Amino acid sequence: MKRAPTIIAIALLAMSTVVIRAQDYPNHFLKLVHGFPSGGNVDVLARLMAEEMVKGFGQPIVVESRPGAVGTLAAEYVARSAPDGYTLLFLPSAHTVTAAIYKSVKYDPVDDFAWISTVSFYPFVLCVRQDSKWQSLQALLQEAKSKPDGLSYGSTGMGSIHHMTIELLSRASHTRFVNVSYRGEGQVLLGILSGDIDFAVTTVTVAAPQIRSGAVRALGVTGKTRWRDLPDIPTFEEAGLPGFEVISWSGFAAPAGTAQPIIERIHAEVQRSISVASVRERLEALGGDVRAAEPEEMRALVARQVALWAKLARDANIQAQ
Repeated sequence: MKRAPTIIAIALLAMSTVVIRAQDYPNHFLKLVHGFPSGGNVDVLARLMAEEMVKGFGQPIVVESRPGAVGTLAAEYVARSAPDGYTLLFLPSAHTVTAAIYKSVKYDPVDDFAWISTVSFYPFVLCVRQDSKWQSLQALLQEAKSKPDGLSYGSTGMGSIHHMTIELLSRASHTRFVNVSYRGEGQVLLGILSGDIDFAVTTVTVAAPQIRSGAVRALGVTGKTRWRDLPDIPTFEEAGLPGFEVISWSGFAAPAGTAQPIIERIHAEVQRSISVASVRERLEALGGDVRAAEPEEMRALVARQVALWAKLARDANIQAQ
């Protein structure tokens, strides 16, 4: 008869220990890990956020780049780290694509993480060279229907979000294109400018300067609404593809099992940091729609995108090692 009170006492003691740890958090440096090269877009965003969050936490934040296997090495490292709030993952939406198509992934892309908050969202934009004969996305798709595999596009490789977005476009519009792979988005744009490829889907961050300079012409954006920096460019949905939406994002996660009070503390710090005018301005200058999501909202977003890309990978028989 005394067993139940003992179990309750142990549970209460464990809960109180978690609360004490959360109240003391953080009491030493944090590690913010990402899976992409130093100096790239993800690295820049991670360092920008860490620079401001240091002020709120009162502790150093070490940004660690662990590139390899399209971000999966860093994600696996964090998923296997202690769930104490001191090892965090900064990740882009590519996390959901790689999880859907890479057989070598050794973690669950949703359940092995405690989701904290998004930082920014941004759509992709489909571009052609300024002197291209296509004046609209409808015109490009119409020609593609009459010439299967007759038009080429640039991507950052098989299984990249650029490749998967065009695969989604192909399915939605009943067209086929030839994929030409490049090492990065900058090289993809050079491919457009040189005439080596017909079009490409790139991030707004990379494409906007070329669009403003007149070097390339934008035919459509992949978001549900027109992009604030390109108000004259229609969405894919407006171009006749109902329900089409591909939105990229960046955000924070921790290992699954991290105490909820600690998650709430980090979430509050992310919210505070992105509300700082100088930080917000820099994030927006990088092309982002700056917005924090609640942990449950971010988890639902990740699960939804993993399901989307997994279905596409199955339907199109796309798989990577």
